Amino acid sequence: MSFPSSDSTDTRRPVEGLSHSELSAWLDARGLPAYRADQIRGWLFRRRVDSFEAMTDLSRRLRQALAGEFTVGSLSVHRRLESRDGSVKYLFGLHDGGVVETVWIPEPDRVTLCVSTQVGCGLGCTFCATARMGLKRNLTQAEIVDQVLEAQRRCPDGTRISNLVFMGMGEPLANYDATRGALDVITDARSGMGISPRKITVSTVGLLPQMRRLMEETRVNLAISLHSVRDSTRSELMPVNRKYSVSQLLECCRSLPVPRRKRITFEYLLISGVNDLMADAAELAGKLRGIRCKVNLIPFNPHEGSGYSRPKEAVVERFGETLRARGIQTHVRRPRGDDIQAACGQLYHAAEAAPGGALRGVG
Repeated sequence: MSFPSSDSTDTRRPVEGLSHSELSAWLDARGLPAYRADQIRGWLFRRRVDSFEAMTDLSRRLRQALAGEFTVGSLSVHRRLESRDGSVKYLFGLHDGGVVETVWIPEPDRVTLCVSTQVGCGLGCTFCATARMGLKRNLTQAEIVDQVLEAQRRCPDGTRISNLVFMGMGEPLANYDATRGALDVITDARSGMGISPRKITVSTVGLLPQMRRLMEETRVNLAISLHSVRDSTRSELMPVNRKYSVSQLLECCRSLPVPRRKRITFEYLLISGVNDLMADAAELAGKLRGIRCKVNLIPFNPHEGSGYSRPKEAVVERFGETLRARGIQTHVRRPRGDDIQAACGQLYHAAEAAPGGALRGVG
């Protein structure tokens, strides 16, 4: 892999960060035919090569020119942790010494990759381990795309990643341009990865202007972290609610251009003694009436310093039954990778990468 140097004199950019039009313009400026862009992207996103030298149907002169201005790959693997349930958490090192986490989740009928969009997160949700880091920086388009490429290269026995969830570190819609650019590459059926938008879900705390843009500009699925329909409770859990209240959020959801065959997913983290009463379930069902949606119930995944706990299984089941009885399509999402701190709300690292690939203070 042509991993970018931390040397500040290396001004090369990851080629994965170029749009098709940007790559075509670069070729045109050198008098090269536009079809070369499809060839290069095919090597990157379909064959997943990790060097320009491997692009054997390009001339040596072109490969050298590409290597002079671009790199292949913006990540390095610092650590791989495997859960007892088969999930794998990758700790990817960034060129500036930062670290980001990505989770590979195998299931009988699919393989899902949970992708990060920021190093840390600045939205301060009290139940989320990532929030303890604060926001370090946004990931680039290339760093988002490369999580998928690096994880795919490491899939066992030719297994292919079939589904993507943008539910890792960070708020995807707070890094809208890079997230949207990555989605363009990932869903491009001609010269990108060719993953169907139907298989991709982007999760948000509820940034209303960006939600609307996402639904207007892409065909991916939308998931919204809700966790309560009472402003007082949701504001305590999620400070963003002080800017966009529950009523504003749900009004926006009712007006979104959601295709007929799709539903908005509301994610509801069940926290013992906070939002898990049957009265909470009844109120939730009432507030969601008229929105084409489904609810994913997520029993809280404990992590150090949270102060919250997971409800008993009977409470989780009763909560779900209450929603279903009121006509709300409901699914209980069971934790995956919680023994390696890879489940929903657990992604966190306490330090950045040390020189030479070791990690200091990683949780």
